[in-house]
Amino acid sequence: MLNARSEIKSCGELRPDSAGCRTSGVRATRTGMTGMPSPSPIRESSLALLLVLGFLPCLSLHAAGESRLAPDCLAAMDQAIEQAIAEHTIPGGVLWIECRGSRHHRAFGSRSVFPTIEAMTEDTIFDVASLTKVLATVPALMVLHERGQVDLDATVATYLPEFTGGGKEAITLRQLCTHTSGLDRSLSPEPDWYDFQDALRRLCREKLRQPPGTRFQYSDLNFILLGEVIQRVTGRKLDRFCREEIYGPLKMVDTGFLPSDELRARIAPTERIGTTVLRGTVHDSKAQAMGGVAGHAGLFTTAADLARFARMILNEGTLDGTRLLKPESVRLMTTVQTPEGLGVQRGLGWDIDSDFSAPRGEVFPIGSFGHTGFTGVCLWIDPTSQTFWFLLSNRVHPEPGGDLRPLQRRLGTLAAEAVKGVDSSSPLNEPGRNAGFPSGIGRRLAASPFSPWPLRGQSSLLAERAPPIAAGRTPSLGSWGESGGDSQPASDLLWSSPTHDEATN
Repeated sequence: MLNARSEIKSCGELRPDSAGCRTSGVRATRTGMTGMPSPSPIRESSLALLLVLGFLPCLSLHAAGESRLAPDCLAAMDQAIEQAIAEHTIPGGVLWIECRGSRHHRAFGSRSVFPTIEAMTEDTIFDVASLTKVLATVPALMVLHERGQVDLDATVATYLPEFTGGGKEAITLRQLCTHTSGLDRSLSPEPDWYDFQDALRRLCREKLRQPPGTRFQYSDLNFILLGEVIQRVTGRKLDRFCREEIYGPLKMVDTGFLPSDELRARIAPTERIGTTVLRGTVHDSKAQAMGGVAGHAGLFTTAADLARFARMILNEGTLDGTRLLKPESVRLMTTVQTPEGLGVQRGLGWDIDSDFSAPRGEVFPIGSFGHTGFTGVCLWIDPTSQTFWFLLSNRVHPEPGGDLRPLQRRLGTLAAEAVKGVDSSSPLNEPGRNAGFPSGIGRRLAASPFSPWPLRGQSSLLAERAPPIAAGRTPSLGSWGESGGDSQPASDLLWSSPTHDEATN
């Protein structure tokens, strides 16, 4: 069966431009050649008959299920990415946009440009940096929340008793999730991170910069703590918990932490360190020092797997008959959880309206949500139109590239314009608006037609290589099994390192 991408490529010129795309798209034009005789009526009729016969399958496909995505806007998205590659903002990337079964996805440019050039492919595995927060840590926390194992309004000290002093004993899990804990963006002064226990000791000594709940400050420290809470509560490392409770059930077969050497050829390399590049080792230096598994960074995934996760979110917690989360849990994650008056709107981990909202563009309504990642990745989801789009790239290869926000904003705008039925009439969506909005306005969106879910009131220093594998140790089916000797599926070994201790820290 043809997918939507094939449909768009072969049939797009037959459809009128009805998307209102704000850019000149690629359109078929009829041009004559001077000096050539006009074709005879018979030849013209024959040609017309051939064209009709040739396009009959295409026309019947549209009759059966017309694409919801406007070809002109999709062509403009492709062109924007190709321009970013030409300007050396990114070496390459994978774009995906999907709305109610219609989809467009494509690989662009190069996966690697140093030390050798490799073409980008759609099955490339990317280090998704801070997307780890919303693809791993937050859903893991919501699973535990549904099971009654964590209380979002309980203090962090309930689960990490050592996290006290200087006002930290008042910080709640919800405040960690919304970056309103009062912790600074990084430790002060920023130290070298040696291992996880050292990082946790330093965090527990950290002083607050402001009282909890009074200011938004995006900080990896919040999610490092959340990752440890999950590990303390479950007795399992974050990577193992996510593999067993999230990615396994969702059949996200190419998603996990600590990718093995067997996957190296498909991994998009990141930064160059001397004469080598990081490839399969997490780019974030803090996550590196913590063994490659952390609540803020360390996850690797592919476009196909990320699309599965986004579909689960739009389906309010279910995918292909498997329920991962309850609908109310998905709504809790993705609607406003920040206090009024902070000038930003954040869900649990998810961004709704802030200085980080470039991927929303100028058309998707407030009430849509997403996240970005330092390595050059972003995801945005609009439940009103049942649309999501994302770009996976490795902008830090071979060294950190330029500012991706203009490209993300452009692609977000075009993605919304490609979809029929996105309501861009909100006064909150005036051009150039991507910052926070005044106190209380988010609550008024609860009754708006473009907020289907209720809103709730209330680079770095890098290691040159991955941690070495101990001499004589190789992966085996039992390497990551339970203590009773149960073996683990062989596919899981692709996402496990035999040097990574599973014991609770």
